[in-house]
Amino acid sequence: MIARTIEWKDNKVLMIDQRELPAKYEMLTCSTYYEVIDAIKNMAIRGAPAIGVAAAYGMALAAHSINTKNKSDFLNRLKKAKIALSSSRPTAINLFWALEEIWKGVVSSDEPVDELKKKILLKAESLAQDDIKTNYLIGEYGSTLFQDGDRILTHCNAGSLATVFYGTALGVIRSAFKEKKNIKIYIDETRPVLQGARLTAWELQIEEIPVTLICDSVAGFLMYQKKIDKVILGADRIAANGDIANKIGTYSISVLAKTHNIPFYVAAPTSTIDFNIEDGKGIPIEEREPLEVTSIMGKKIAPDHINVYNPAFDITPNENITAIITEYGIAEPPYIKTLNTLLTKNKR
Repeated sequence: MIARTIEWKDNKVLMIDQRELPAKYEMLTCSTYYEVIDAIKNMAIRGAPAIGVAAAYGMALAAHSINTKNKSDFLNRLKKAKIALSSSRPTAINLFWALEEIWKGVVSSDEPVDELKKKILLKAESLAQDDIKTNYLIGEYGSTLFQDGDRILTHCNAGSLATVFYGTALGVIRSAFKEKKNIKIYIDETRPVLQGARLTAWELQIEEIPVTLICDSVAGFLMYQKKIDKVILGADRIAANGDIANKIGTYSISVLAKTHNIPFYVAAPTSTIDFNIEDGKGIPIEEREPLEVTSIMGKKIAPDHINVYNPAFDITPNENITAIITEYGIAEPPYIKTLNTLLTKNKR
C-alpha cells in the first residue's frame, strides 16, 4: 500500500507529486499556501477529497505565516488566503467545504491569535483523519455490492491518490479484494491527463489486484462482449438530486452501462454532496489548458493553433446511476430523498 497522499510535517505540507507518476515517486513540499494553490492548479495533487484536505492545510500554512496578535487583522489576512485557495479549482465541492469548516471554527471562537493558529492546524489534521475513516467505511458498504468473479470497470483515479489514504471507488475495490472476492478490474486510460493509465493502474499493480488497462474507446466494446459486470467511479460534486460531476468521459460510460444493463455505482463522501445545487446544470465545469489535449507528457500530438475544447469534468444525470455509496450507507433513487435521509439520520 502506498503512503498517505498528503500530510503535515515540520510546519510544511508534504504531498505525493502526482505529475511524476508512474515514472518517479516524489514528494512535493509546500511551505506557503501559495505553493498549495499552485499544487492544486497544476494537479500535483488532485481528487476531490485530497484537494479539500490540501486546502485545509493551506489555511494552516497561511495562519502560521501571519505575524500579528491583532485578531481582526489576523482574520482579514486569513480571509484573503481563503479566497485565494477557493479560486484554485472550481468543480470539486470538497475544496470549498473544507475551507468553510476551517473558517467557521475560527470566526466563532473567542480565543487569541496564537490559539486560533493551533486550532486551525488541529482542524486540518482532523479533516485528514476523518477522510481516511470515511474511505474505509465507503469501502465496507460498497464491497457488499460486488460478488466473486465480478469484472469491474473504473474511470480516472478515485484511489488513495485522490484522497488522504485508501480511496473511494478504489477503496471499494480494495475492500472487495481483501474479502478474497475474485474480482478483475478494467481501467481506462482517462484522457487527456491519463489518470487511469498513470495513477489507478499504478496503485492496483502495487497491491497485485488484477488489472487490465484499456483505451477510453474500448469500454463500449467490452460491454458489448459481456466482459463488464459493474462500473464504479468517484465524483467531484453531487447535486441534491443525485446528478454528479466527475472526470470527463464519465457521462459516456454511464450511457454505455445503461444501454447494456450494467450497474453504475458512484462512491463518494457526503462532503461531496452540494445540497445548494438543485441539479447538475448548476455545477460549474472547469475548462483546462489546450496543451493537455495537444500533447502527451510533453510530446506534441496535434498541429499548432488547432482549436481545443477541454472540459475537465462532465455531468452524469441521476437516472444513469444505480446507487451512490457513502460513509453512511448506500443511497438509491430517488436521490433527492435518500441522500437527505442518510445525512440527516447520521448527523444527529
